[in-house]
Amino acid sequence: MLSRACLRGFGLQSLPKRQAYQLARRTVTTDAASSHAEKDDVPEEDDKPFPVKLSDESFETYNLDPPPYTMETTKKELKQMYYDMVAIRRMEMAADRLYKEKKIRGFCHLSTGQEAVAVGIEHAITRNDAVITAYRCHGFALMRGGTVKSIIGELLGRREGIAYGKGGSMHMFAPNFYGGNGIVGAQVPVGAGIAFAHQYTGSKTATVTLYGDGASNQGQVFEAFNMAKLWNLPVLFGCENNKYGMGTSAARSSALTEYYKRGQYIPGLKINAMDVLAVKAAVQYGKEYTASDKGPLVFEYVTYRYGGHSMSDPGTTYRTREEIQRMRSTNDPIAGLKQKILDWGVCTEDELKQIDKKAREDVDGEVAEAEKMPPPDPTEKILFEDIYVRGSEPAYIRGRTPDETYYY
Repeated sequence: MLSRACLRGFGLQSLPKRQAYQLARRTVTTDAASSHAEKDDVPEEDDKPFPVKLSDESFETYNLDPPPYTMETTKKELKQMYYDMVAIRRMEMAADRLYKEKKIRGFCHLSTGQEAVAVGIEHAITRNDAVITAYRCHGFALMRGGTVKSIIGELLGRREGIAYGKGGSMHMFAPNFYGGNGIVGAQVPVGAGIAFAHQYTGSKTATVTLYGDGASNQGQVFEAFNMAKLWNLPVLFGCENNKYGMGTSAARSSALTEYYKRGQYIPGLKINAMDVLAVKAAVQYGKEYTASDKGPLVFEYVTYRYGGHSMSDPGTTYRTREEIQRMRSTNDPIAGLKQKILDWGVCTEDELKQIDKKAREDVDGEVAEAEKMPPPDPTEKILFEDIYVRGSEPAYIRGRTPDETYYY
């Protein structure tokens, strides 16, 4: 315990205990450029690893030792991370435009500002690991192997969309990517089930199970925590805390806003998720932890969305434009990585502009192709074809009345 003399030295002697604690405790930064590397350590070769020192404020722990604050990366990986984040943002901007043109209908939730979460996770795992998330899923679908064409095609309701034009914004799937789920919090117990399957088969693969701060108070989330701890499941629960659940701030909706402590009996880790390298380091650490049969972890990815909850939400009725602009100008994950790439001499500004240009051209080209794709034919065959896994259909399926019975 600190003595009263020490407290006086910190200028806290006249404050109530709770207020003094809040001022004294360290919080996770959201500085997207907080990592550091010595320029002399960066090799000429694109694929040769070099050390990076993460900020001391990258993590906060709960009943857990922190991940190493030094990690290794390569020039090739940093450039790929930059490309990936620019591609996701460009794709989301295209979705924004198509929605405003009324070519995309229904729900549409964009992740502009949160790109470092999807990209950092993907660079820490393999294709054999599993990811499941909520309905802000376009970036994850792209990172898991989907194409811009198939994702935008899905948003447009086209036959060649990633879910054949039947899932829309909230239901996208790829190998070892289990969605895209529309019911708030419902993917969390499903993620625990996927982890149980991995444990049962002894595959030693990780399951990354994501949900938002708006879903963090769902009962099924806590039931999944309990089962995962009881059975020691290899699952990384992760709350993407973008500060607002729909239009309600975290402080107004949650009695405990330190979501990484919500597991209670499960260790937790809070992460600066505006820094793509901190996300990668945390998920690598978590994957090794669960693969060592130590059980689940609860992560909190501290991030921020620039747009509204969905396209129907302007996003400015419950927060100020100044707040959004401040995050865009000082904490942007793409700008933060760009600054690091240039400061460390990974490539020149002209080379980085070429990467930026290629990402934009690649996305724009695929978006244009998606807009030309045909919609599904309005036939019974197409309507009923995806109710069962193909090849496992019964002889027939009933409609509302006997004359609507469909025979496979």
